[in-house]
Amino acid sequence: MTRVWLPPVLFLFCGTGLAAGLLLDQDPGTTVVLFLMFVLLAGLNSPLVFPRSIDAAEALRRSAADGRPVVYWRPGCAYCLRLRMRLGRVARRAHWVDIWCDPEGAAVVRAANDGNETVPTVVVAGRPHTNPDPTWVRDQLARSA
Repeated sequence: MTRVWLPPVLFLFCGTGLAAGLLLDQDPGTTVVLFLMFVLLAGLNSPLVFPRSIDAAEALRRSAADGRPVVYWRPGCAYCLRLRMRLGRVARRAHWVDIWCDPEGAAVVRAANDGNETVPTVVVAGRPHTNPDPTWVRDQLARSA
């Protein structure tokens, strides 16, 4: 669980330290803007941006029942964030599995990617797709509606 929150906490810690140092040397306006940028980075790299994760077994069970894709992701992954942002509100329809919180999900990703934990890995109808185009994922979600 702490591994999931490590990137956002580091962004906040670094932003706070940098802002405190700049506050002594620079004007407060620059310091506030820089600190807010670090807070934004922390938020974007936190699990709060993504839909609630479930474990891999539950995701596969739900996907078999409703035909929706399963998205394997991890916090701090720029490609996962890109997929999440480009999907917009439709992203909540997919089943999301955080591979840092679910060892079984990490094993599924390693099996699909020659032993590497390359994310996002999207499984549609039992076939894995590594770092697919967000438009394609959106189409898959529309088909399962």
